[in-house]
Amino acid sequence: MINLTYQYKLQLTQQQQQTYDEWLETSRRVWNYALAERKDWYKSRACPIDRCSLRGEYVIRADAPRPSFSSQCKALTQARKIYPE
Repeated sequence: MINLTYQYKLQLTQQQQQTYDEWLETSRRVWNYALAERKDWYKSRACPIDRCSLRGEYVIRADAPRPSFSSQCKALTQARKIYPE
């Protein structure tokens, strides 16, 4: 079996490069926010019952649902209405 691959290098103008950089920065911020939300939820459930950390604990309501992909997609849709960029 022979696999052919092609690589293309984009020759972007300064305006296009700036637009791509803005898109990547927005994507990075959204990803990191969603990741932090999931990590914080898990860390809030990781405290041992018999003791607590001296540095502090993540406190999230006990009845708060686990952030799932679908719930975060819904939140992203709502955030787009508030922040169109």
